Amino acid sequence: MTPPPLVLASASPRRQRLLERLGYRFAVRPAQIDETPQPQEPAAPYAARLAVEKAAAVARPGEVVLAADTVVTCGGALLGKPEDDADARRMLGELAGRWHEVLTAIAVHAADLRLEHVERTRVRFAPMKPAEIDWYVATGEARDKAGAYAIQGLGMLFVDAIDGNYSNVVGLPVPATYRLLRAAGYDLLAAPAIGAGGSAA
Repeated sequence: MTPPPLVLASASPRRQRLLERLGYRFAVRPAQIDETPQPQEPAAPYAARLAVEKAAAVARPGEVVLAADTVVTCGGALLGKPEDDADARRMLGELAGRWHEVLTAIAVHAADLRLEHVERTRVRFAPMKPAEIDWYVATGEARDKAGAYAIQGLGMLFVDAIDGNYSNVVGLPVPATYRLLRAAGYDLLAAPAIGAGGSAA
């Protein structure tokens, strides 16, 4: 049985690449929502709220919608996407030599079904010299990344250890995503095969 159409409510190229590598066929329909945290809102509920709002914003009858939101916390502080290079340097300075936590919330909407999951992964950064921080920020990779780094890119140079799911740090916890989509009626095993690295619809 052919699965229903799958829609990714995200413009993130990292999430798109993860789904493509697994062979998912999907359309991209980025959600436009207000991502401002509420006063005193904890990280996990904040990420979960955004994922749910993103899914709801683009949902249409007959489709399975997948949405996600990733946040980073360090020492109790929420680190979102840096506002500019100076903010990226500040964030990396806070992460250097310390453990931090990456949380990705995923939400799946299909017909009357609403599924949610929050994945947590702990990451430890090596100590970073100011020159290393300046160099990394100058590469441009820190922009538009929660916590100001990309573990799948040059950011891996400074990751000492990881406790938990790697793909979660990239932006989409693959095992949890597979389980939720299957529960919502999109079974990857029943979908037409497009092969690893196939293109999205």
